Amino acid sequence: MFTEIPTTRPLTPLLDLINQPEDLRNLTAEQLEQVCHELRAFLLFSVGLSGGHFAAGLGVVELTVALHTVFNTPDDRLVWDVGHQAYPHKILTGRREQMPFIRRSDGPAAFPLRGESEYDTFGVGHSSTSISAALGMALAFRAQQQNRQTIAVIGDGAITAGMSFEALNHAGHEKANMLVILNDNDMSISNNVGALNKYFTRIWSSRTYSAMREGSKKVLEKIPAAWELARRTEEHMKGMVAPGTLFEELGFNYFGPVNGHDLPELMHTLENIKQLSGPRFLHVVTRKGKGYEPAEQDPITFHALKGSRATVAVGAVKKPTYSNIFGQWLCDTAEQDERLMGITPAMREGSDMVAFSEQYPERYFDVAIAEQHAVTLAAGMACEGAKPVVAIYSTFLQRAYDQLIHDVALQNLDVLFAIDRAGLVGEDGPTHHGAYDLSFLRCIPNMVVMTPSDENECRQMLTFGYRHVGPAAVRYPRGSGRGMAVQDDSLAIELGRGVVRRRGHDTAHSRVALLVFGAPMNEAEIIAKDLDATLVDMRFVKPMDEALVLEMAQQHDLLVTMEENTLQGGAGSAVLEVLSKHNVITPCLTLGIPDRFIEHASPQEQQHDVGLDIEAVRTAILARLHS
Repeated sequence: MFTEIPTTRPLTPLLDLINQPEDLRNLTAEQLEQVCHELRAFLLFSVGLSGGHFAAGLGVVELTVALHTVFNTPDDRLVWDVGHQAYPHKILTGRREQMPFIRRSDGPAAFPLRGESEYDTFGVGHSSTSISAALGMALAFRAQQQNRQTIAVIGDGAITAGMSFEALNHAGHEKANMLVILNDNDMSISNNVGALNKYFTRIWSSRTYSAMREGSKKVLEKIPAAWELARRTEEHMKGMVAPGTLFEELGFNYFGPVNGHDLPELMHTLENIKQLSGPRFLHVVTRKGKGYEPAEQDPITFHALKGSRATVAVGAVKKPTYSNIFGQWLCDTAEQDERLMGITPAMREGSDMVAFSEQYPERYFDVAIAEQHAVTLAAGMACEGAKPVVAIYSTFLQRAYDQLIHDVALQNLDVLFAIDRAGLVGEDGPTHHGAYDLSFLRCIPNMVVMTPSDENECRQMLTFGYRHVGPAAVRYPRGSGRGMAVQDDSLAIELGRGVVRRRGHDTAHSRVALLVFGAPMNEAEIIAKDLDATLVDMRFVKPMDEALVLEMAQQHDLLVTMEENTLQGGAGSAVLEVLSKHNVITPCLTLGIPDRFIEHASPQEQQHDVGLDIEAVRTAILARLHS
């Protein structure tokens, strides 16, 4: 058991010999146990340097070793759900020496990525996709008459999503040749792994039992009543010692639960299951953070690490994050209005709803990884006079787009969306950027879309959106703001009205107006002062302040829009639409995220990459002025 993160590279003589999973298959059972120990030590060391997800990975060390030893990867397809638990997989598949640099621009991605390794069979980052993807692979292999195994590894959180059950239902219907492994690391489905259950799992996964079962089926199917009795007897016997009845009803042959840290038992079970065909479901119980005592005791806090390379300025005062601003606002508003209901799809800690959940448990609803349900749940509440607030990351709101349009906006219901992690999010990369919300929100009728440029505006906009009748969204970035003092809902905000923060003087560059939407305000203030340009905090993307846009167009020779959103259909596009609508011809430079996926890197590197850092914006403006 580790109690501290190793600060020097541990000795890993056996792990150092594993450059691909094939190397595991030449080791003895004792050596594989040693590989697991060394793998944990190396994982702690490398994530201690780089930061990133690691508690989930610690919990699947034995499972990962067993899967790559028993199955012929990459010929057999192994699909990880979400990817938080895939660091051991990356270490065993040729990326060991790169792991201290994971999530950096010159290192591996934070999640499985098809272009990075042939062992990464499916790119992930969002939850609950593994079963669908593995099923697609299995059906493709069947059509091509290829005898390959497909294995989906999904957590007990990810399997709560409707998409997982849609895939399970389809796989059972197709009788697909695939294995689904449920990594139950929260004991939410099963509370223990008993000796009797272990005994039955060994029997059920054996070839002898399978042959007897199939032979009996062929005989008894000719006598429907007898076959139904036998089927139900087996089902109820399994149900007495295992929580697998649901999966059996969906058409899967269920095995487990088994101890996910008992490597010999895992490998024995997988070897047996490998010989079977059709839809199979293995329930594995693991401990998140296994082998690192602080993570075992507090797996939520240790879900991910910052890493020793993260630097904090000496003497710096920790500023509240935008999530902190939202969390405090939520508690304050709930105290004043008993109609407020807080909803989140499994983002309690990330959205800073812990205090709210403790103070107002009867008004707090964590719907698990079910974004579609979260949005329609809010719509139902709003129908009956409640005031729902949906706290959701921008990248996950994408998963509930139809519900946003059909269930909320079409009915003009009173729902506030607090959209966290909008814009570029850094090391988590393209699966987690909030790059599209301005584009997909502003095209929806009845939506109000706000972009706070600092912490104080964020709080005031949350209050404005909450009081607004109809759907409203406040989108704010990851991390801390500019350190602005937060007032208690006293900032005057008028629907669809921006504010001029600075007016340029009579100089060559004063003919430039910066129209800023949200997070880029910090860079824009420096650039406006440097170029003596006018600076406008637009505040609203929808409704757009058309009068202010036209005023700036009349008074300036160049309009520059700045946003952390894709340029296609974003806030800059909205400004161009205003100019076109009023037949105004004023040069406009739109700056934002270009039409490509932005790879993992530090936030500063990403800002430079997309041309939103101070030097890039200044250069772009001067180039346009002198062109």
